[in-house]
Order: sequence, then structure tokens, then C-alpha cells
Amino acid sequence: MIVLVAKYYVKSGRMDDVAAALQRMGPLVKAHEPGCTTYQVSRSTDRPDLFMLYEIYKDEAALQAHRATPHFKEIIEGTIAPMLDKREREFYETFIS
Repeated sequence: MIVLVAKYYVKSGRMDDVAAALQRMGPLVKAHEPGCTTYQVSRSTDRPDLFMLYEIYKDEAALQAHRATPHFKEIIEGTIAPMLDKREREFYETFIS
């Protein structure tokens, strides 16, 4: 299993737009990506401009398939990315579950 933890630091005034886009993304991942077992989005209680995504993929192929979907390209790359000051990503491998 591959775990992806992403942090989205949102530009001032764009928090609601990013939240709305992420709400569109979740159901599309669940409906069209069987290789993604978890897709969870959280918003910081201390910093309203910070979102954290926690995603689990069955394998590297599932992660690459996620990045190739039309909804990833439209929503994450096309809509959300331009509204971010910074995006950080960390990858992990599950070894105890």
C-alpha cells in the first residue's frame, strides 16, 4: 500500500473555492478509482488556509492511474493548484495495518 499525505496551503481568499473543489473530487475518486482505498480531506483547525489530504492506494499503478484521471487533471491540476501558495507531498509505505 502507498500512502500519500498532501498539504495544500491556500492563497488568501480562496479557501472556500478550494474546499468546494475538493468536495467535488472525493465522490469522483470513490466512484472511478478502485485502486484508491482511502481518500480523506481535512481542514486545519488552527489555519483555515491549510488542507491535508490522506490517500491510500493499493500500489504504484493505482497512484499513477489516479494522476491520469480526467477529474485529477481538471480539479487538482486545473482548478486547485493555481489557488495554492504551496503544495507539499509525502509518500509512505504501509508496513503494519
